[in-house]
Amino acid sequence: MIVAALVAANLTLAGGATAEDLVPYKIVGDGIPASLTGSPGDAARGRALMLARTTTCILCHSGPFPETRFQGDLAPDLTGAGNRWTASQLRLRLVDASRFNPQTIMPSYYRKDDLVRVGRSFAGKPILSAAEIEDIVAFLATLRD
Repeated sequence: MIVAALVAANLTLAGGATAEDLVPYKIVGDGIPASLTGSPGDAARGRALMLARTTTCILCHSGPFPETRFQGDLAPDLTGAGNRWTASQLRLRLVDASRFNPQTIMPSYYRKDDLVRVGRSFAGKPILSAAEIEDIVAFLATLRD
């Protein structure tokens, strides 16, 4: 509960995402094969988003980020993420992590409905935009052993 509260307290709408920004997507198996934007993301922007404390990724995850102190240990290390998951699988994990584990503390970054413990300022809004999801997917896909 404390971690969930910290995550909720630290989340901000990166890039000003709004409910209107949600685009339809199709889940196939354990992933979303098509880009949410129709084009690949920018890995450099994705890295910056991953390491920004506002997205809270680094609060729970660690990885090959030697310049970042105090990385999390509650979630999988992201080293080699591009070997373990496809871009399709990474995209769905970012869009809606609860599809894999309904009890996860990882936010569903691209949902607006049927969420619990959502602050009033976040109600009806995704945390990240489609472009930001694609940027993070592009970056995570580069993390290979």
